[in-house]
Amino acid sequence: MKNDIHDLGLVLDSRVKLILIESWDERRVLETLTSLAVKRGLGLFTWAITEGLQRLGFGGDGMGEEDSREPETALKLIKADPQPNLYVMCDLHPFLDDNPKVVRLLKEVAMAEGNHKPTLVLVSHALKLPPEVQRYAARFDLALPGEDELMSIVREEAARWSERNRGARVRTDNRTLQQVVKNLRGMSHGEARALARNVICDDGAITQEDLPELNKAKFQLLDLEGVLSFEYETARFGEVGGLANLKRWLAERQAAVLEEKPVDRPKGVLLVGVQGGGKSLAAKAVAGLWGLPLLRLDFACLYNKFFGETERNLREALKLAEQMAPCVLWMDEVEKGLASGDHDGGVSQRVLGTLLTWMAERKAPVFMVATANAIDRLPPELLRKGRFDELFFVDLPQPEVRAEIFRIHLGRRELDPAQFDLHQLVAASDGFSGAEIEQAVVGMLYAAQAQQCPADQTLLLREIKGTAPLSVLMAEQLASLRAWANGRCVKAD
Repeated sequence: MKNDIHDLGLVLDSRVKLILIESWDERRVLETLTSLAVKRGLGLFTWAITEGLQRLGFGGDGMGEEDSREPETALKLIKADPQPNLYVMCDLHPFLDDNPKVVRLLKEVAMAEGNHKPTLVLVSHALKLPPEVQRYAARFDLALPGEDELMSIVREEAARWSERNRGARVRTDNRTLQQVVKNLRGMSHGEARALARNVICDDGAITQEDLPELNKAKFQLLDLEGVLSFEYETARFGEVGGLANLKRWLAERQAAVLEEKPVDRPKGVLLVGVQGGGKSLAAKAVAGLWGLPLLRLDFACLYNKFFGETERNLREALKLAEQMAPCVLWMDEVEKGLASGDHDGGVSQRVLGTLLTWMAERKAPVFMVATANAIDRLPPELLRKGRFDELFFVDLPQPEVRAEIFRIHLGRRELDPAQFDLHQLVAASDGFSGAEIEQAVVGMLYAAQAQQCPADQTLLLREIKGTAPLSVLMAEQLASLRAWANGRCVKAD
């Protein structure tokens, strides 16, 4: 808080009479302003539509006999004050759109000159001033807590839980504690405290099982109306068959992703390949491997019919990803959102420009995983070196990988892989993708239920033989994709 008080004092010294503070943590804003007012010997008044103007720190008495709950009345009183007092108006934003008197009074307060004029601070979760007032105002952002402060908050909440539970200690380990602190970054002091309290109070422990719930709760606080979605169930990397080169590449860079200040932080990967080859599952598994939250950018929700709204949606989504950092940002079938066209009014080009700028300039530890099926539809600007750390080609699984995929999906459905002839299944499923193998296993279970017989080799082979894989249906496209990837991409397996 000391730095906030100092920096806000510098803003006051600049003689700006209108200051905007956007924050969800109203309590901390008021605490900071109170400390500043006491330090400088200023009178401090607060306004809310429920209470009107109140003098803070002196019994909470109102100003005079006039009812100041109406913003127009409150602003007139502030304008008429001959003393350099500090006024804080909370949640004035609903009155700035269609009330010209409020806007004019706000402008007159902001335009006042002299050392003996009051200073007005507007506090809300979001503030957009009318153009005629905007140039007279200064914006100020409270500093978010760093890792040392977040660690102190977690320890304080652990100590409070211990006091309430007869001195019992909160169970945790240093690795998990450090992960919790990293995942609390981007939260305000109040939000971080509430999240830490929720993690601890359930069972008096901070464990790896708490991390997904913590990330989900954090995302809900920052939610962006569906443009980004939080993927709760991130697959364990052991559940992805094959992709040995990709797994090794990711393991080598895990430490650099999680470091506080690495020399060269990994940026991301582009996974190119056939549909159902495991690209999406691999994207989920990256987050599971590194213990990070996974955010999925939905291009269908991103696009908006109003001019400029699509780019704004993308900027807000990328800002939210940075607030969730460290995290993995998954852009599935990226070609559908960035493919350039002549009939969209240039929207796709502006979206591409916004994304490329962010990819080049971002400092936050956001690791991007993009997947694509139709590489020829991707703009060349996205593919040049430096945008992604590496391009991986995910081909159809080889025989040994198909055997592993059969083991995974049979075991997941409580079937013993040892009861099946995997060599025969692998030979029968030549040209199958991982998704097609999974559906064959699912189809076997449905057939067994319908026929009221056990799921066995015969039923599974029947499902495999009854499936026409994409490698047959789209043989020409697959051959073209392989030809493009040869020499351009690293094989994921």
